[in-house]
Amino acid sequence: MGAWNAPLVAGALLLALVAAPALAYDVVEVKEGGTVAGRVTLDGRVPAPKGYNLVIYPDPQYCGRISNGNGWRLLYDFSVDGSRGLKDTVVMLEGIAAGKAFDVSVPHVEARDCRFMPFVTVVRDGHAVEVVNMDPVMHDIQAYENSPLQGARVLFNQPLPMNFHHKRGDLHASHQHELGKSLLGPIYLSKGRRMFVMQCGFHPYMESWAVAIDNPYYAITDASGSFTVTDVPPGTYRLVAWHPQAGLTSAQLVTVAPNGTVNASLSMKAPVGRRTAHEVVENPRFGPGVLGYPLDIVPLVERQQ
Repeated sequence: MGAWNAPLVAGALLLALVAAPALAYDVVEVKEGGTVAGRVTLDGRVPAPKGYNLVIYPDPQYCGRISNGNGWRLLYDFSVDGSRGLKDTVVMLEGIAAGKAFDVSVPHVEARDCRFMPFVTVVRDGHAVEVVNMDPVMHDIQAYENSPLQGARVLFNQPLPMNFHHKRGDLHASHQHELGKSLLGPIYLSKGRRMFVMQCGFHPYMESWAVAIDNPYYAITDASGSFTVTDVPPGTYRLVAWHPQAGLTSAQLVTVAPNGTVNASLSMKAPVGRRTAHEVVENPRFGPGVLGYPLDIVPLVERQQ
């Protein structure tokens, strides 16, 4: 699988959603729709970010515009606020066979400063995802679907050319320029697979995750862990939440009354123990000096803590 790393594959297999039977979905007018709102929190110690030594990957100076000041790029795959609210969690209502229309726009992922944005989104089987490059360096898009039993399967693997509108060589240059060439990748998920992940083959700290949805009743939690799902047809449904590194919560049933509001609280278990081989090592043998020549890696965009 090339630059796809084994710890990420193992984590993806453990965290893959168990696919529910696909339901046919009809778009209808929703009368007296209700709302499901609430918050997702993380139960347990917040895992440390993954650490990547920039000197062993391409473009260390440019990608080091976001780094810790000591030559390491950090991947914060758990974003938790002061009251344990968990960002980037997809909250979904399952069992809705008819209701409002899907958002018809194609999911848009942007490579900026060697980081995929957004970190979490949703996809639909049989549709596509668009990736654009804002960086003056090349990326390599490796896209996979995952299953806890069948393993990872490649959906597509394509280069993403550098953006020639960016002032290449100017580490202080901002992204006030046009989009790069768009890559439109099709997504055809195998039966039993609902999780999709992209990683850059050159810069493995670049990740973007998605879960496949069967209906448009979902929300992605904000920085406080809050979510709101609106225009829900009255009825009783399974409410589930998924996070790419915490997995799937235990489901709960919610009953939405006509024009009613349901308040829900969901909790995700934090992983325990060592979960990755990518850790910051405070050792000069792993710093920029290992190359034998001067290399300044300066966090001009963001100094990570």
